[in-house]
Amino acid sequence: MPEGPEVRREADAIGRVLTGKKITESFFGPAHLKHFAPRLVGQQVVEVTTRGKALLIFFQNGRVLYSHNQLYGRWVVVPKGKAPNTNRILRVALTTNTHSALLYSATDIAFMAEKDIKTHPYLKKLGPDVLSQTLSWRQITERLCDKRFSGRSISGLYLDQSFLAGLGNYLRSEILFAAGIDPTCRPKDLEPVRLNELARRTLLISLRAYKTGGVTNHPDTVRVMRKAGHSKRQYRFAVFGRDKRGCYRCAAKIRRITANGRRLYLCPSCQQ
Repeated sequence: MPEGPEVRREADAIGRVLTGKKITESFFGPAHLKHFAPRLVGQQVVEVTTRGKALLIFFQNGRVLYSHNQLYGRWVVVPKGKAPNTNRILRVALTTNTHSALLYSATDIAFMAEKDIKTHPYLKKLGPDVLSQTLSWRQITERLCDKRFSGRSISGLYLDQSFLAGLGNYLRSEILFAAGIDPTCRPKDLEPVRLNELARRTLLISLRAYKTGGVTNHPDTVRVMRKAGHSKRQYRFAVFGRDKRGCYRCAAKIRRITANGRRLYLCPSCQQ
């Protein structure tokens, strides 16, 4: 499933071609949305943004297009009149004089008034967006100490969108490794200095993933591996997907476990 950084990069790509432009053609695949298509023609796109893993497109008439990629959804930006070679099912198409933004395969799509965002079943439950420019590590520490979250295992907490929106499975493994945190710990078991470090790494790794297109490994390690000819798939992560391979820090074998129904990767030496 795409996580917050990937969805934010999709929003950036859509925003570059749609924001400030008028829609000349629109298409909705889902039957319950088809009647909205004619109403968008001539409407200007005001903003394209994200809330965690949800993508929101705001229009001049006060309406908002909501989409959640879930497992297989994907937004693609193409020049007008062109389409990618894909077997995916087209769900939404928004076209201007020059470009089209196409949503494939997603099924969680809604078209609502801006005032209804606060009551949307998914959006109303979200915690602060981990990529928000106003979110600080101190605020994350405060949430870790909040009674709603402090008694839960960190492995479960870092998949809960009501804690921080936009976190997901690969970010969970990478953040906990970067902070040296055992995923079975609870926030209330950690000393303040460890909580602060976890909060800082949460911001750092999430922002790094956004800026680099999903690369969360330490920049020095990435630089060395790229120079040696390794592919992005090989240097992308510090621990995620690296079961039984050597830790870049200590050479111990990375372990794969199941936590909260999802695979999680850790270094048994660095995350004691």
